[in-house]
Amino acid sequence: MSQPTSAAIQNIPLELLALAFIPVLAVIFIFLKWSHQYKYSIYAVSRMLAQLMLIGYVLNYIFASNSSLLMLSIVLLMVTVSSSIALNHIKYKTPFHYQSTFFSILIPGGLTFILITQVVLQLDPWYLPNYFIPIAGMIFANAMTSVSLAAERFDSEYDRNGSYIESRNTAFKTAMIPQNNALLAVGLVSLPGMMTGQILSGISPLIAARYQIMVMCMIYGSGGLAAAMYLYLNRVVKEK
Repeated sequence: MSQPTSAAIQNIPLELLALAFIPVLAVIFIFLKWSHQYKYSIYAVSRMLAQLMLIGYVLNYIFASNSSLLMLSIVLLMVTVSSSIALNHIKYKTPFHYQSTFFSILIPGGLTFILITQVVLQLDPWYLPNYFIPIAGMIFANAMTSVSLAAERFDSEYDRNGSYIESRNTAFKTAMIPQNNALLAVGLVSLPGMMTGQILSGISPLIAARYQIMVMCMIYGSGGLAAAMYLYLNRVVKEK
């Protein structure tokens, strides 16, 4: 039996892309009416738009390059930026917060990254850009979110009860809520980005499912380990 011909991914005209902002504007309007913090939402949306438009041009250059040093530099930049963003919701930040966040994202995320790219996928060359950069982005962004949730909840819990163990346990559970929800919902409620992209490009859904299983494992593991490492490192400070 012949396989159905896959449809090419269609280009989205700018005037139609603009219509996708209608729900965004509705959310900003709610912020305006309810909490008067709409300016931060406008800033976030504007920054997203500028970053994605810029990265489209940058990735064209990166994917055409053949430099392992460039790939490693980009990964290090991802870790540095994500470790800074992770502390956005912490009121009182110290140099230790930045150090612990950086290493909590770098070490678990880096080890997971090596496992996926060099053992599971066996990239050739080992820095193959069109796999190397997107996978690094998924791993380190996910680790950043987990550390951010753990850090915010840990500080608030510790200020309330003064117990490291109780604060750690609550913070870790909070940090893992998005991870657990993602595992429960994938395939039933949502088709995640990588799987959707591969299906749209004509890849067999069975192959796409394997890639998505790999992705779910790497983001769950890197997120959980990053949060746990951050909480462990903060024990040193709290017990002094």
